Amino acid sequence: MGTPVIQTELAGLNLLHRGKVRDLYAIPGHDDKLLMIATDRISAYDVVMADPIPDKGKVLTRLSLFWFDLLGDIVPNHLISAEVDDYPEVCRPHRDQLEGRSMLVRRTRVLPIECIVRGYLSGSFWQAYIKDPNVCGFQLPPGMRESDKFPRPLFTPSTKAELGTHDENISLARMKEIIGAELAERVADVCVRLYEKAADYARDKGIIIADTKFEMGLAGDELLLIDEVLTPDSSRFWPLDEYQPGRGQPSFDKQFLRDYLSSLDWNKQPPPPPLPEEILAKTRARYEEALRRLFS
Repeated sequence: MGTPVIQTELAGLNLLHRGKVRDLYAIPGHDDKLLMIATDRISAYDVVMADPIPDKGKVLTRLSLFWFDLLGDIVPNHLISAEVDDYPEVCRPHRDQLEGRSMLVRRTRVLPIECIVRGYLSGSFWQAYIKDPNVCGFQLPPGMRESDKFPRPLFTPSTKAELGTHDENISLARMKEIIGAELAERVADVCVRLYEKAADYARDKGIIIADTKFEMGLAGDELLLIDEVLTPDSSRFWPLDEYQPGRGQPSFDKQFLRDYLSSLDWNKQPPPPPLPEEILAKTRARYEEALRRLFS
């Protein structure tokens, strides 16, 4: 286990954005490319924790690379290379920070929409369903239980929120107003197909992908799958052998961390509480178990 990477500072590169997990750099002389680095930061309730999960960024990167390859027949993606030797020369002095946790990618115009696909009734959709079976324009069947499988996967977009604020679920009709009807229909179709192929693969490996969030971008008119793909940060992964509708499910994602934080007297606003070593270790183990099962 290497030293956790909490934040990168790469001389010679221009930091464009520091997100909840990823640091994004522009590369001088390569305007059509970006360098994306998955750190070991972890967030919950839209707050970045002060304590990292060692090697988490490497797990996220390995999973994203795997899914980019598996799903490439549905839609192209922004990956150029994940090998530091292929990066522009200015990047290579930072090999220690980049190895295993970075990707050289095509620069795109990121769609201002979170592209969420749900196969099961959970999370914010479950909370909304309890109040009204009509959720974001979907008239869901009556009498569903928490964690029940939908008759078919649902594409449920949301707005992109600024760091520290919450995304807002929107209808497909509202998404069409934001990015145009033709592109919205195309994105919805692609994302559902991505989810269905990934969910079928994962189920054979003993994992239910309850829901996931895709990021999409445009390079000219070409639609690309970008950012991270089907990781424990962007998805709910449930163990198939423990699946039992009617309750929340054990998971291979950061729901374990959320549950711990919910047990504290913390208002879910910065600053975050310190995380005990046991919580860090158990959270890391869940990420690594997802990787192990999917790659078995």
